[in-house]
Amino acid sequence: MSVLPIQPIPFFANKDRAFWRLQFIGWGGAMVLRTMSTLANNQSSASLVLVVIATITGFSVSLVLSVIYRALIRRRAIITWGLTALMLPVAVALHAFIDAWVISLWRGEGDSFAQLFLGVFYFDATLLGAWTALYYMVNFYLQVEEQNDQLIRLENQATSAQLAMLRYQLNPHFLFNTLNSISTLVLLKQTEPANAMLSRLSSFLRYTLINKPSARVTVEQEVETLQLYLDIERMRFEERLRTTFTIDPATETGLLPSLLLQPLVENAIKYAVSQQEAGAEITVATQLVGPMLRITVSDTGPGLQSPTTDNRLSGMTYDGGEPVSTGVGLSNIRDRLSQAYGENHRFETIEPLEGGFAVVIELPFERRETTEDMPEPARQPVQMAR
Repeated sequence: MSVLPIQPIPFFANKDRAFWRLQFIGWGGAMVLRTMSTLANNQSSASLVLVVIATITGFSVSLVLSVIYRALIRRRAIITWGLTALMLPVAVALHAFIDAWVISLWRGEGDSFAQLFLGVFYFDATLLGAWTALYYMVNFYLQVEEQNDQLIRLENQATSAQLAMLRYQLNPHFLFNTLNSISTLVLLKQTEPANAMLSRLSSFLRYTLINKPSARVTVEQEVETLQLYLDIERMRFEERLRTTFTIDPATETGLLPSLLLQPLVENAIKYAVSQQEAGAEITVATQLVGPMLRITVSDTGPGLQSPTTDNRLSGMTYDGGEPVSTGVGLSNIRDRLSQAYGENHRFETIEPLEGGFAVVIELPFERRETTEDMPEPARQPVQMAR
């Protein structure tokens, strides 16, 4: 879809400029109407000078009123409307007095000043009354829009804060165990493995801190970060931790929230790899299903047959019968997906026929490039862990 070369600017983006535009348009329109009325009544063209002077007078009086109304509009309602009801007749009387005085000078002897004053008073009252009503309508509208914008900003800030909280909920046990492993390697004078482990941990933590909580990354980037995390854990679990990646090339450019897969894999390590002496295999698979990106993280652990299944689903562990939050759980992923996609996503935990445990996520397939070169959906099914 083509994009306009010039983006439209809202009329009230600059309030001062909008005010002056409305002033000139409004009083210019009033002058045109009075001119047409004068000409329609077969008055001399010289009397148009009176129309110009009356318009300038009304324009000037309205400027004084705008200063007064600006000071009143944010006061209590009784003060705003009470003082407006007092100031408007004074302004109308001033406008009518000037108009009547100019007309009397123009005509010379004729109608009395009182008759001229009353004759223009009602017309001037109509103009300034309409101007006052329009002034308050526009400014109250702008106040409502400003409050709505402020509310939206606060909601966005709250959402960003919640996303940050969810994104940074790394399991402290992972950090403690990794640092303890590094400390052990140092004590054993195994400097090369310790340095490699520390380097991977530094790179992983740098990634988690640099990216914004609301940032989205490609599947390829997420998998690379996930492999970095697995390299750290593999130094602890060695051959007990086995991984398989089945990544459809068509999905590599797809976008997803950063660090979405790491808690899922951490969950699998905690309840599948560490719970079995032989360890377990973790499989991460992606594929396109119509307009959706499907991500499956599965393991060959005890699955739903484990007595800790409820803990795994809730992200809680128990110490002496008391629940203790692990900081990471499937509920964390649910909350992040709800914040990012609303109802337009799928999150499901299943027990594959071959056993184990699996989490299936479906997100709208989006990428930074244009959709014109979007790859065709993959035809190969996701390979579940065996």
